[in-house]
Amino acid sequence: MGVLSRLYQFLVPAKPGTTVEQARGAVESAGVEVASVQSAGRGGQARYVIKTGELSTEKQNAVKSALAKKLGAPKSEIDLSQVSSSWGNAVTKQALIALVVFLVLVAGYLWIRFEQKMAIAALLALIHDLVLTAGVYSLVGFEVTPSTVIGALTILGYSLYDTVVVFDKVQENTKGLLGTTRSTYGEAANLAVNQTLMRSINTSLIGLLPVAGLLFVGAGLLGVGTLKDLALVLFVGMASGAYSSLFIATPMLVDFKNQEPRYRAHEKRVLAKRSGEDVGTKAARRQAKRAAAAKAAKAKRRTEDIEESAADEELVDDTELEDELEPDEIEEEEAEEAASTSRELAGSAPRPGSRPNRGPRKRTGTRSGRTGGKRKR
Repeated sequence: MGVLSRLYQFLVPAKPGTTVEQARGAVESAGVEVASVQSAGRGGQARYVIKTGELSTEKQNAVKSALAKKLGAPKSEIDLSQVSSSWGNAVTKQALIALVVFLVLVAGYLWIRFEQKMAIAALLALIHDLVLTAGVYSLVGFEVTPSTVIGALTILGYSLYDTVVVFDKVQENTKGLLGTTRSTYGEAANLAVNQTLMRSINTSLIGLLPVAGLLFVGAGLLGVGTLKDLALVLFVGMASGAYSSLFIATPMLVDFKNQEPRYRAHEKRVLAKRSGEDVGTKAARRQAKRAAAAKAAKAKRRTEDIEESAADEELVDDTELEDELEPDEIEEEEAEEAASTSRELAGSAPRPGSRPNRGPRKRTGTRSGRTGGKRKR
C-alpha cells in the first residue's frame, strides 16, 4: 500500500479552561492549515489531537510554540508524530470488510447449525453489543485507534460464543416440543437460560478480570496509554455480550417463534390442557365432599333405624308378657306387692308361713317355664 501523503499529529495536554477552538486558533495563528482537531480522554488524561498537513521543521517549532502559549502547556509535553493520510481510510475500509465477512460467516453457520430465526437473533445481539460499546467509547472520549477496531472484532467473537452455547441448550430443550403438551416454547427457552446462567456468569467473570486489570491498573494507575483503547472496548464488549446472549438473543428468538402459527397453536393446546386439569381437579374435590356427606348421612339414618327398632321390640315384648299372664297369677303378684308395701310402712316383720318379700318384680322377656317370652303349655 503506497503512501500518498503524510499528516502531522500534535497531542497537547488539555488544561482546565481551554477549548478545542482555542487549540485550532493557536495552530492557525502560526500560519498552518488545520486538518482536524478533537479532544480525547478525561481528567488528567485529556488531550487535544490536532492534525495538519506536511510541515517543515520551522513550522513544527512554530506550531509547538503557539500551542504552548495559547493553551498554557509546556512545550516539552507536546507530542508530535507523523501519520499517513491514506492510513486511516485504509484501516476503516479493511475493518468494514472484515466486519461484513465475519457477520456473513456467522449468519451462515448459525443458519446451518441451528435455524434461520436463531441466526437473526444472534446477529441482532451482536449489533446491540457494537452499538453499546461505541456509545460508551464516545462518552469516555477515547480516540479511535487500530486497537479499538481489533477490540471490537474480538468482542463479536466472544458474544457469539456465549450465544451459541445458550442456543444449543434451547435447541436441546425444544426438540420434539410440538408433539407434547408439557410446556410452551417460551418456557423451554427460559429453562435453557436458567440452566446456562451460572456457566455464563462464571465465564464472563473469568474473562473480565484480566481485562479489568489492563483497564484500571495498566491504563488508570500506571498510565500506560497504549492499553486503554483496547482494554476499554474489550471490557465493555465482553460485559454486554455476556448479558445480551441471555436477555436479548433468547427473548428475541422466542418472539420470532411465537409468530409462527404452529407454535401459537401449540401454546394454546398447552394452556387449554392446564386449564382442563385445574377444572377437573376442582370437580373431583367437590364430588368427594358430596360423597363423604352422603355417607355420613346414611350412617346416621342407619343408627337411628337400629335404635327405633330396638325400642319397638322392647315395647312388644312387654305387651306380650302382660297378655300371657293368667288372672290368678296377676292377682297373686298384686297381693304380694300390696302386703310387702304394708309391712314396710308398718315396720313389722313378716308373719310366719308367709312368702318372703322379693321386692318389685322386673318383667323380662323370659319367665320360669317360658321360652322366648311365651309360656309352655
